[in-house]
Amino acid sequence: MKSTSVGRWLPAFLLLALIWGNSFFFIKVAVGALHPLQVSFGRMAIGAATLLVALAISRKALPRDPRLWGHFQVASVVLTTLPFTLFAYGEQYVSSVVAAIWNATTPLCTLAFALLLRADKPNGSRIAGLGLGFAGVMVVLGVWQPMDGGQLGGSLACFGAALCYGVGGSYLGRFVTGRRTEAPVVLAAGQLLSGTLQLAVITPLAGVALVDLSAPPAVWWSMLALGALGTGIAYLLLYGVQARAGVTTTSTVTYLLPVVAAVSGVVVLGESITWNQPVGALVILLAIAMTQGLVRLGRAPAVTVPEDAPTKA
Repeated sequence: MKSTSVGRWLPAFLLLALIWGNSFFFIKVAVGALHPLQVSFGRMAIGAATLLVALAISRKALPRDPRLWGHFQVASVVLTTLPFTLFAYGEQYVSSVVAAIWNATTPLCTLAFALLLRADKPNGSRIAGLGLGFAGVMVVLGVWQPMDGGQLGGSLACFGAALCYGVGGSYLGRFVTGRRTEAPVVLAAGQLLSGTLQLAVITPLAGVALVDLSAPPAVWWSMLALGALGTGIAYLLLYGVQARAGVTTTSTVTYLLPVVAAVSGVVVLGESITWNQPVGALVILLAIAMTQGLVRLGRAPAVTVPEDAPTKA
């Protein structure tokens, strides 16, 4: 566990929650006119450009270690390239609020992978928490009511993105953010550049243009906010918080995202929320609290996921 004072990372943590919570709003606006791959490439390219400017201002250089660039490529697949595209695809069919709720399952995915990889030990509270979390997912889905293929596919895509974050966070914490030789802005820039390169190759191969110049101005403003804030600045904050507070603590930022997304989604986009979505979200949050030892069964000791276990943009 990290022992750094809370005051050193809490402001950045809260700012990260505000930025990422509104990212689902910007994705929803963007996918109204752009292909999911265009949204992913655009936000990544703008985010990388933002961090390159930050590097120039801070007079820092990109790393030269080829092994680190290899880690960037792996981390980018599961933390940016794939989940960014899955969220963009999913939000074609589900609301930004629902997408944020799926994102909140990241700590459950984190623990599931930690147990699967035997990086952590199971106990009664954790097993019960995972079961309760699964029930919460079923409530969010509303499995008792008819659901068309688009809604189901959209929800599964968003859940798949959360699974990616569960895998990628541990890799990031073990091979990238744990380094002491590079500043957070250097590491964040390296990862986003790697992801931009990946999508620059994948998108044309999929038969999709990298940029759609016919998109309306509102879409480009959303892409600018999504790229500069939701990707560039957010990943700089992510690396900084994770370096100070650890992987597990940083993953809990997902608890706050549905609240922020609900405000922007309902108030600005006019999205509707059915009763099962907030109820399911509360069940998922209770399940997360159980898995992290905040709510105990019997006299089981409180435990936390190791700092190098999987976690969650």
